[in-house]
Amino acid sequence: MRSPLLTLTLTVFLISMVGWLLVVGRSLLLPFIIAIIVWYMINALSNVYRRIGYGNFHLPGLVAFPLALLTIFSVSTFVLDIVAVNLTQLAQDAPTYQRRLEELFTQAADLFHLNDPVELRDLFPDSVVPRMVTAGASVVTAIAGSASLVFIYVLFLLLEQSTFDRKFEKLFATPERAKAAFAIRAEINSSLMHYFTIKTAVSVATGVLTSLVLIAIGLPYAALFGFIAFILNYIPTIGSLIGVIFPSLLAIVYYDTLGPFLIIATGLGLIQFSIGNLIEPRLMGANLNLSGLVIMLSLALWGAIWGVVGMVLCVPLTVMIVIVCSKIEAARPVAVLLSENGEIGDLPAATQPGS
Repeated sequence: MRSPLLTLTLTVFLISMVGWLLVVGRSLLLPFIIAIIVWYMINALSNVYRRIGYGNFHLPGLVAFPLALLTIFSVSTFVLDIVAVNLTQLAQDAPTYQRRLEELFTQAADLFHLNDPVELRDLFPDSVVPRMVTAGASVVTAIAGSASLVFIYVLFLLLEQSTFDRKFEKLFATPERAKAAFAIRAEINSSLMHYFTIKTAVSVATGVLTSLVLIAIGLPYAALFGFIAFILNYIPTIGSLIGVIFPSLLAIVYYDTLGPFLIIATGLGLIQFSIGNLIEPRLMGANLNLSGLVIMLSLALWGAIWGVVGMVLCVPLTVMIVIVCSKIEAARPVAVLLSENGEIGDLPAATQPGS
């Protein structure tokens, strides 16, 4: 009989090895992960289109599926073009904003009569603003550069998706175990669909309202900041805060008075607070069943492994881990610890002892 110490050692070694592979294989895995997300979105949107109809007539799959495919890629291309144009313009204007920021530091030193005034280069390295903008532009360029690889992955996923169920069923020795596995997959799919539907809707609302506020005030790059707010809204807790900070900091260096800064910070703060703390929790409900502490730890872990993409995916990945662990007897303690209230449901009949 295998000793508990040996089992624990092997488990720790396996987890460490998987973590190491995730970090080392980041450049290979991230395009595939993005492709899976796009593939999932295409199928979900296709199902939505198939429900559209009048009376007994509904869009057939042969129409709904290409329409969903065209919608996803058209919207992605349009958004990336807008972001790229805004980032290019921001990169050109960055030296001006940095000089303005240095002037503000000098004015603050004179206002408080500092003998040894704090300068921008004391807090940040030289050319910090242009470097930050250039880094943002390089991220968008990298995403656009990997678009062809993502497209190839998505194409093969779409071509082979008709065989996925047959392959999945062949993985299990008995029909009962296969049925239990399909039930687990359906539960994961239901939870993720609920999460992504609500999160995408509130993220779009956040991005649109952010852009409208900035357009009304007259701050440039409103579309870019709206897109940033849309993406950051997927990142729990800190995403909404960062979405307010970026345009507010630009308002400080763009305007000569603090009025627009206060209006932007207050307006965006109210948008983020209302959507994130009042609207989204009501729509999301208790469907995810994740501890708040676990979400923050997951955010740090996946952010360290896969950067911003990992932060965006931290909640869905943790939900999947909780659901899978809750259906495996030996791993149920992990699911209990990760859950919000310890209620993780019963084991499927096919996975119970003696089945």
